[in-house]
This record gives sequence, C-alpha cells and structure tokens, in this order.
Amino acid sequence: MTKEKWKASEELIHLFQTVGRASLLYDIQDSHCGNMVVLWKDEKGCERMAITATGSQKGDLEPDHICFPSISETDFGYYKASSEADIHARILAIKGVNASMHCHTKDLTITTFDDDKKPNQPAPFIPVDPLGYYHLEGLVQVDWFEIPSGSSEMTKTIPERLAHHPVTMVQTHGAFARGRTLKEAFFLLCIANNSGYIVRLADKLGVNIENLRNKINNSPDSQFSHPPNEYMIERDSDCDFPDDEEMTKEFIKTGARIFESRLSPFHTGSFSIRGVKTMLFAPKASMPREIGGPLLEKPLFLEKSDSPELRIHKKIYAEANFQTIIHCYVPEAEAHSHFIYPGENKPCERIVAIDAEGSFLYLVIPVVPPKTETETLIRLLHDYRVVIVRGGGVWGVGTQSLSEVLHHPSSVREICLYRIGAFEQGLDLKKMEPKKAKKW
Repeated sequence: MTKEKWKASEELIHLFQTVGRASLLYDIQDSHCGNMVVLWKDEKGCERMAITATGSQKGDLEPDHICFPSISETDFGYYKASSEADIHARILAIKGVNASMHCHTKDLTITTFDDDKKPNQPAPFIPVDPLGYYHLEGLVQVDWFEIPSGSSEMTKTIPERLAHHPVTMVQTHGAFARGRTLKEAFFLLCIANNSGYIVRLADKLGVNIENLRNKINNSPDSQFSHPPNEYMIERDSDCDFPDDEEMTKEFIKTGARIFESRLSPFHTGSFSIRGVKTMLFAPKASMPREIGGPLLEKPLFLEKSDSPELRIHKKIYAEANFQTIIHCYVPEAEAHSHFIYPGENKPCERIVAIDAEGSFLYLVIPVVPPKTETETLIRLLHDYRVVIVRGGGVWGVGTQSLSEVLHHPSSVREICLYRIGAFEQGLDLKKMEPKKAKKW
C-alpha cells in the first residue's frame, strides 16, 4: 500500500482529539509534546501504526497531524512522526497491546528526580495510594538515559519495561504507558501522575513516605480499603437510560465536573442516584465531556457479580434514606489522611477546615482506617454526610440531587489544599482550627 493512501478516519481523528484534549485538561501534557499511538486497520484490513506527528498540538489535532509509519521499518522521518516512533512500534509488538502513550507527567517527573552522579540507576517509584498500587502493579520503573528522547537505549529499554509493568518512567522526561486501547493507556498515565502528586503532597505534610511504603509492602491489604475495579475497555458508550434526557445530561455533567476539577483521576470513582427498585450508576465517575463512560441501571438488591464498589452503594441505600452517593479518589484527601500532628504518634482521625467556606459547611470531616466496616461508614455518613477513608477515597451522600452530593468531594479537596498550604508555610494548624470544632 502506498503511503498516500493512508488517511485518518473520522473515528481515529475523534479518538486522538478527545484523548489529546483530556490530557491537556488533566495537565499531564503540554501543548505540543508527547505522543499517542494505536494499531489501526483501514477498510481493507491492512494494519499500520497511527501516531501523532512531532510537535503537533494535542488539544487541537488536525487529520494531517496523524501519521502512519511502518511498524517494522524506520521511516518516521518521511512521515514527520515522533522521534520515538521506533519505541512505540516495539511497545505495540508486546502481546495484547494495541495502544501506547507518552506524556510529560509533571508530578511523577518531579518526584522521581535525583541529583546523583550520572550514569546511575534511579530507584523505582512506589505508589502509596490504592489506585497507583493496584493499577501500576506496585511500582513504576525509572531509568536515566544520556539522551532521554528517541535514543537507541530508550528503544531497547522502554519496551522491555512495559512487557512487565503497565507504565515506565524516563527520568526528567515523562512516562510511557501501554494499553489494550488508547483510553486505557491514558488512564494509566493519569493514575501514575496522581500517585506522584499524592507522594509530593504527603511529603509536604511531613509524612514518613518510606515508613508508609514499608507498611504497604508488608501488608497491602491492611493499608487499603479494597482493590479498585479492574479497568474495563467495554461498554464505555452504553447508557441504560437514554430516554431520560434530563437525567443523562446530569450524569454527563457530573462526570465531567469530577474530571475537570481533579476530584478523581480519569475513569475512577463512582456515583449513583436511587430509584424505586433500581439505581442509576456511573462506574467510571471521572468522565471528560467528549469521552464519557458507561451509565448503567442496577437493581438495588445485592448480586454475586457486584464489585466491592457497587456493593457499598447498595448497602448504603439499603440502610439509609439517601438519594445520591459519590465516591472519589481525591488526591489531597488521600495525602492528608496520613498526616500526623506534630507531637502526636498516629494519623489524624478527623480533618477540621481552617478556611471560611469549609468551616461554614463542615465543622469536622471524619477520617477512618482502610478496613472500616460498612455499617460504621453509613453511621458516619448519617452524621457528617462525607467521610474520608484512608487508602479508600472520599464517600459522600445527598438527599436530593447529583449536584448536592458533588459538593462534598469538591469541598473536601479545597479544605485539604488550604490545610496543606498552611502547614507548608510552617503555621500551627491546631491554632487555626475553630474552637467549636473541638466539641464535635
């Protein structure tokens, strides 16, 4: 097939454009760098590698910004494809891999810096949050390269790393991920950067990161609430209630706000609204407007096939009169859940807002251990409407609308940000906390 006959279809253009814009919104990419790659078949079934052109604006991709170099030959110069096209071609050769992505994951890049004499072998990055620990399979390998962009050393090492782990890191340059789909590769990069962000925040709060990592390594099950759902690549476009346009619109709006406000990484968390005999459920809560996710209708009674996530929603509805539930993995809350006040010896059991808005809304926010019983969680939700689970995310409930319940993780994020910022300045948080909070 001649090179001129390879044209980007509308489906491929839409995929690249939407994931590209989402990567900019999530700030794991700058305007022109990084690359996205998929295995692609034309109408005749011929297979090539589709890759973004070098220097193309990921948020404003045009059809001619997608190139189709050979998977088996080095011809990226002709196509103006990325200088890392050879690396991606080898990644696509890994069994089961149909897509790869490289992003300038800023937080992960910063937290994997070192000033050791080069050349050296940097230490792997170890996540301390449940999303990172489980989805990244416990670690992200970090490698230093003398030429950290498109070098032959990278072409050899990166595919070898990705054959064993879903994400790998090039020190000072960013991360590479492989996936069954481009959305899965993007998901993994969002998870990886989120894990780097949590470590950075926890470090600002004086958390003993190495001690926490040792605890996780010795007994991960005791440090996390429950393993998050495996990433599913099917049913993203499914909607079980398409005839209810108003409700569908509310779900799409809520999912977009979760993603855009950084309340949970891409396609993580969940939210639901209660019906008479069923619940409407978004299992991938963090959904960019153009990408979306499945919107499902589930029975209120428990089923054997229910995930741990879905079971918690159902148990809350069974034991309480709440109408809406939201679960987000707010990174600021996860980092703050490990905070130990100076002079004390165990993590805080509640968070007290020091800002005016937060103090008006919540006198205190409970922080509970990872394996807290659902009955205890429900009781606390009755009393406080929002609870932070150490190693398990933020749960919130509402009595009316999705907008009402969305307010909880959004407020928690700001409350934690203000506290982290004050502590970073050397201020005494206990002196700043309202006196009335001590009675709760």
